[in-house]
Amino acid sequence: MQRRQLLQRAAALGGMPLTAMAGPGSSRLRLAMIGTGLRGQVLLRELLRREDVQVVALCDIEPLMLAKALAMVEKAGKPRPRTWGENRDPEAWRAMLDASGLDGVIIATPWEWHAPMAIAAMQARTAVGCEVVAGITLQDHWEVLNTQLKTGTPYMLLENVCYRRDVLAVLQMVRAGLFGELVHLQGGYQHDLRAVKFNSGDPARPYGGGVEFGPKAWSEARWRTEHSVRRNGELYPSHGIGPCAVYANIHRGNRFTHINAFASKARGLSEYVKAQGGAQHPNAKVQFKLGDIVTTTLACENGETILLQHDTSLPRPYSLGFRVQGTKGLWMDLNRSVHVEGISPDHRWEPLQAYQDRFEHPLWKRYAKDA
Repeated sequence: MQRRQLLQRAAALGGMPLTAMAGPGSSRLRLAMIGTGLRGQVLLRELLRREDVQVVALCDIEPLMLAKALAMVEKAGKPRPRTWGENRDPEAWRAMLDASGLDGVIIATPWEWHAPMAIAAMQARTAVGCEVVAGITLQDHWEVLNTQLKTGTPYMLLENVCYRRDVLAVLQMVRAGLFGELVHLQGGYQHDLRAVKFNSGDPARPYGGGVEFGPKAWSEARWRTEHSVRRNGELYPSHGIGPCAVYANIHRGNRFTHINAFASKARGLSEYVKAQGGAQHPNAKVQFKLGDIVTTTLACENGETILLQHDTSLPRPYSLGFRVQGTKGLWMDLNRSVHVEGISPDHRWEPLQAYQDRFEHPLWKRYAKDA
């Protein structure tokens, strides 16, 4: 939505703004944030760089993280926002949404909170920017979608990989027909997160150092590891499926028709705990349900296949494993290379960089300097 339309909609809701600092007639969007942990602070840093945005409210039930976020606002020379959650009430965000004058809210909380928070915000007619994933159950996703359709409130899943420079350049190549008719796509989340899922419980060392998780731990290890204990499946699909869905024109003339998934045995997290904390550590006895590698395949109505892989519990370098393959050639991100029949040398790769400038996406042409 254009800013004017969004502000008009917000103004129509009535009531006084959360703070008067934006002033009458201000064109700045009044945004709130739920979740000011490490990921939330990354997003807050970007918001504070903008002159067309005012962060008017922050909510978090961890005092240390809330204090760090406020320090960031102060350092940026921006007005101090109102805060919620100091009393550690896990429902404090509801009171923040009840306060009038919000144009939008950024949600950067543990996964299980994404759907209820987004639904409540949309019902309050507050535009939503939600970190991935949208929910943790199929029903979560239907409820998010149905609420958006019923209320008409803008909702955006903050899937950043869709905007990666190479991903968008390849989208331009696809649309230009460089690879011919698409046949097969691959992507995934292949990222060693063992040091994220465990730590010593020291807030100064949230990533690595120790094998605690749950209440004794810090940051993502407090909540994310528990999903590996009790769930088995493709827990984090959007980094891979987001770009692939755009390439394949999903819901723009195409759709998914079939899905299946298989999980390998679970060994990586247990081995990590034993190596770091010893075989006698209590967490060495935890039975993790999440298979180390989960492979998901999808079929599309127009005949394409898509393969996703979730791989976060074994030692490996980071890679999203993208592959876009058609009747005339392909791109793979692992080797950052392209092969186009009739253009590339026979059976040889060319660097993507040779095509990058020619197929630079308009978003990168327009915003790269500011970003």
